[in-house]
Amino acid sequence: MTGESIPDPFAGSEWTQEPPRPVVPTPATMGGQLRGRRVLIGLPGHGWRADLRADEKVVQGSRTYVPVMPEAEWYRAEAEQTEVFAPLVPVERVWVEELGMAGTPAKPGDVMSRLVSLDEPPRRNPVAALDADALTGHRVVQLLEDGGERRELRAVTELHTSAEGDICARVATELDWYRWGWSGQAPRTLEVPVHLLWIE
Repeated sequence: MTGESIPDPFAGSEWTQEPPRPVVPTPATMGGQLRGRRVLIGLPGHGWRADLRADEKVVQGSRTYVPVMPEAEWYRAEAEQTEVFAPLVPVERVWVEELGMAGTPAKPGDVMSRLVSLDEPPRRNPVAALDADALTGHRVVQLLEDGGERRELRAVTELHTSAEGDICARVATELDWYRWGWSGQAPRTLEVPVHLLWIE
């Protein structure tokens, strides 16, 4: 995919796409399959840790736990079919990242809309790439021509001008992003026009 450019189907169009759906944390106690799901862990009033993946719940004695590991280790274990250490986190301290209903994203600089409760991890609204201070390394969403979303991507560049004169950023799949870290193998990238790119 390196060097490829996505045509801009909306160039010169007055039509704009809706923003992607936000990430809404849901308590892991609510059930459902967890293997491979993105999760957050933490304590109300204390703080949250993200960029983690879960395995299926395990029961020890009268307590239920969720094996949780850093996302990089999850991808490496899946790609190389190896075992990795996954600490057991009490299920009541785990939230699963779900996709919520699309809404109006907060305006940059609107501090009041950014205030959250410390009782649970906050909903994460998408930010248009054009409004972001930085892109490189962030989780991003590519909006598709049919109105769909392509997720599990990481930005590997900041905004730049493509050979065709479009404002773009390059993205890679998360697997390729993490493989870059553990193997040094540069990822395959895809150039995405700025109006189709959002920080997740």
